[in-house]
Amino acid sequence: MGKTLTEKILVKHLVEGTLEKGTDIAIKIDQTLTQDATGTIAYLQFEAMGVDRVQTELSVSYVDHNTLQTDFKNPDDHRYLQSIAARYGLYFSRPGNGICHQLHLERFARPGKTLLGSDSHTPTGGGVGMIAIGAGGLDVAAAMAGESFRLKKPKVVRVYLTGQLQDFISAKDVILEVLRRIGVKGAVNKVLEYTGPGVKTLSVPERGTITNMGTETGATTSIFPSDEITKEFLEAQERGDQWVALEPDKDAVYDETIEINLNELEPLIAEPHSPGNVKTVKELEGLKVDQVCIGSCTNSSLRDLKIAANMLKGKTINNNTVLTVSPGSRQVVNHMIHSGEMAYLVEAGARILENACGPCIGMGLAPKTGAVSLRTFNRNFLGRSGTKSANAYLVSPETAAMAAIEGTITDPRKFGKLPQIDMPMKFMVNDNMIIPPIPLEEAKKVEIVRGPNIKPLPEFNPIPEKLEGELLLKVGDDITTDHIMPAGAKILPLRSNIPEISKFVFSVIDENFHDASLEKGGGFIVGGDNYGQGSSREHAAIAPKYLGIKAVIVKSFARIHLANLINFGIVPLTFVNKEDYDKTGKGDHFEIDLTTLETGRVTLYNITKNIEIPLTHSLSQTEIEELKAGGKLTLIKQKHAN
Repeated sequence: MGKTLTEKILVKHLVEGTLEKGTDIAIKIDQTLTQDATGTIAYLQFEAMGVDRVQTELSVSYVDHNTLQTDFKNPDDHRYLQSIAARYGLYFSRPGNGICHQLHLERFARPGKTLLGSDSHTPTGGGVGMIAIGAGGLDVAAAMAGESFRLKKPKVVRVYLTGQLQDFISAKDVILEVLRRIGVKGAVNKVLEYTGPGVKTLSVPERGTITNMGTETGATTSIFPSDEITKEFLEAQERGDQWVALEPDKDAVYDETIEINLNELEPLIAEPHSPGNVKTVKELEGLKVDQVCIGSCTNSSLRDLKIAANMLKGKTINNNTVLTVSPGSRQVVNHMIHSGEMAYLVEAGARILENACGPCIGMGLAPKTGAVSLRTFNRNFLGRSGTKSANAYLVSPETAAMAAIEGTITDPRKFGKLPQIDMPMKFMVNDNMIIPPIPLEEAKKVEIVRGPNIKPLPEFNPIPEKLEGELLLKVGDDITTDHIMPAGAKILPLRSNIPEISKFVFSVIDENFHDASLEKGGGFIVGGDNYGQGSSREHAAIAPKYLGIKAVIVKSFARIHLANLINFGIVPLTFVNKEDYDKTGKGDHFEIDLTTLETGRVTLYNITKNIEIPLTHSLSQTEIEELKAGGKLTLIKQKHAN
């Protein structure tokens, strides 16, 4: 039986387990990445592990999220991150250099390698044929300390592409089509592996768009083969020596297959407030647009900006529409300046923003009250833009540019003839904004810089055998980490201060959650399906833990958030019978006996309603040990202390 590309890479990195369906495995991690919103806490955790230097082949610390400096907090964090990189042997990408996923694809992603990143869109690296997985910061810190990464062996879904994209249809429409078919939880614990003759028609940046936004399906990761297209890209980035050919066996066996004829795709759009609410652009034509944002780690490549610029050439944006552009990297900006295409954007009225995440995470450029905002981003969750009443739609650069011109949602095929763009044979490579590691003996002399907002990590005690308390919050399906721990310009600077950031836990849903949790000494949360989808932010676990949350009981979990709950000692449980969700209510008094946790079943006693509810879990024995110890960090510290 032949192997899929996913299986080939996993086999080479397998440390524990076998590649049987549903089994627990551990793999070696070659590379890691962090960004500053998740990185500060990850490096505080890494420091606590007592390791003298990162143990990976390559680790990079990027600054791309918290670049809006309204006070000392963000720049203090940046200095901390830079000193950590110097002390422990990481590459450091300075503020303004670009967005981590775009930069990593350009400068560091390698076919056949494994990458673990403290950002859920780390799978962008799958565009060059690597296994790139998003995870919580503690898992990334552990990988930097030499620990293997544990996960359930994912199913592998073949996405078989035929045909070729037609004019004004782009890679964004491909991944929106996947989301239209399987939704935001259709690929949980699965890998989307792209094959078929249509793959050869897609450039690496286009492949990166697809693997990046594949995260929104719940997938563990997405991957393309490493072929002659990959080789050309790496050679153009002066990294041709890193190329290897990688593809699945011809007789590879997949768990599922999705077939997409690229010839038949049309412009698509995701409506508020989920990437899975996909319709055709034609269905929404005529809707007035107040704001258009081009950029983000999904669509900020040179290819994307060239398309938008050439559509806007010689035109002026609509009087009632604001247009912003966030380039993905300095390399992209440099090319746009030298080709003269940046001028097309400026002359059309675009506001050129920093090479950073910016509006995607609510870091500035919040839309006006009740606005319609078209974004080439990957998420349109409620309130993520910074304006709770705004309606955010997700579109391709072509659809975005057309809307900026017309002031309404308009099928971009009405533009006329598609402008032709010229991609460079060689990219302008300049790594002067990436500081490389220094020798160990010199690194040992580096002083770690800590600002006053950087607080020590809370210490969490082992969990007791019986949990008792009140049901503090009951929520429905598809609760995101933005619901649990919001982002934005006000909250993101508090990422290194758990007591302060915990004041915003569930503030989008219940403004009194923080005070009630502390007043009642903690308690429980009940949720529906796909609880914790979205960002990898572990603050959505560590901050609730700080408030005393003992267990989260749901119909089903999103992968990364489930791991984060375990890492910080919050017991993740699921209903054996989903209809038992209806037997709970806010304010109910719960007791849970954990003495039977190893059996896979525990019992919830709803004292208020005088009923018993059977619960289960998916924890491995290792995860149970981590949970009982109060979290993964405790066990790793003990290991490195011995």
